[in-house]
Amino acid sequence: MQTVSVVIICKNEAEIIGKTLQSLQGITDDIIVYDNGSTDNTVEIIKQFNVHLHQGSWEGFGKTKRKAIELATYDWILSLDADEAIDEQLKQSLLQLTFTEEKTVYKLSFRNFFGNTVLKFGEWGTDKHIRLFNRNVVNWNDAPVHESLVLPKDIEIKNLSGYVLHRTVKDVKDYAAKTLNYAMLNAEKYFQQGKKASWIKIHLSPGFTFLHYYIFKLGFLDGYVGFICARMTAFYTFLKYTRLKELSTTDQMNVAARLGKKETHG
Repeated sequence: MQTVSVVIICKNEAEIIGKTLQSLQGITDDIIVYDNGSTDNTVEIIKQFNVHLHQGSWEGFGKTKRKAIELATYDWILSLDADEAIDEQLKQSLLQLTFTEEKTVYKLSFRNFFGNTVLKFGEWGTDKHIRLFNRNVVNWNDAPVHESLVLPKDIEIKNLSGYVLHRTVKDVKDYAAKTLNYAMLNAEKYFQQGKKASWIKIHLSPGFTFLHYYIFKLGFLDGYVGFICARMTAFYTFLKYTRLKELSTTDQMNVAARLGKKETHG
């Protein structure tokens, strides 16, 4: 067993959470699962494992992950999503670590799946993320979506052998629902940051996105699923900037209405 805490946030992941937790057995005695309102039998499945189950509210990805990390016993954190199991090679890599250098973080390679198909090219083909770190030095920011780790300048990044097995989406319906959800959330994030949606971003960026992932990143070599992934990412880009434009227009109209009322009463 290692002095590392595995921290997972989840909601309605009954189909996959069992496989994820099973893959983590034997690594540590501190696996934290933070459930934020599951209505399926996710909680019942979690209780079948020797893990620490906590239930709380959803505050966006960044804040919720930070909240869950506070519940960990150890300072070294392996941060995973509910659909991210680990393979045996990565498990052995984790078991061999010494966890002595606080200013070292570890980047993990991802093997992403569309249903049962491994995505070898395109957006998902060479996916790597820092997911192992010491919480005294590194933690997630507060972004509601597309959260990222805040890394000091003097941090050292190392790679670990093995893969995180990410069950990205199970089918087109699942992919479409996630695409819509993330596009709306990211548009809200951009709006709060004061970003604008130009004509180019709405009308040209989706096409460039498709070409980038399907042609230049060789997504076409993944066959039909490669085409679906590139098209869906392009659609996500279109939805994100179209919604951002809508939010900005509505905000401008509200401001104009308030100014009009002031002039009338003035």
